[in-house]
Amino acid sequence: MKLDLRPLLAENIRVLPVDFLLPPPVEEDGIAANLYGVHFPSELLVQGEITNTAGYMRMSLSASIPYVAPCARCLEEVTGTFSFRFEKTVAPAKLLANVAEEDADDYVIVEDGFLDVDEQLLEMLVLEFPAKLLCKEDCAGLCPQCGKNLNDGPCTCSKQETDPRLAPLAAWLERHKEASSKDEP
Repeated sequence: MKLDLRPLLAENIRVLPVDFLLPPPVEEDGIAANLYGVHFPSELLVQGEITNTAGYMRMSLSASIPYVAPCARCLEEVTGTFSFRFEKTVAPAKLLANVAEEDADDYVIVEDGFLDVDEQLLEMLVLEFPAKLLCKEDCAGLCPQCGKNLNDGPCTCSKQETDPRLAPLAAWLERHKEASSKDEP
């Protein structure tokens, strides 16, 4: 969405309210781009304002979007709403010519009186969204042998196999236990 800042730039108004919906970044299968298994059932709600104080313009937005994703441990469906804040200084492109490259991320650029923040909001959504979601904080996950959801109770696996990568450590521990038991009176 392109925001028309011309009334703000002409100082006809001091505060420009912002309220719009932004489609989330999704691929053909409906899964969010760059976010494994995450589905966004509706659009990103963006609300806030842009304030002009004697030529210094500041944008303060909040964004929220509902999501559906698999739990990182047990694969049960997790639903919720993810929210984040987006605050930047608004500046015309000609003023940013002298700004150092590392400081350029602190600004959003006004071109021909219009401001387009869609790409930056979607980028922030992908960067800020949690890498792992849990159905509950103490999720027990799945049994590595039979795949049973351990949140529903213990599994009935009769044999707990040792990870072959940990076999040398298990052998060392067994030798250490034997040596310790011989030293005890």
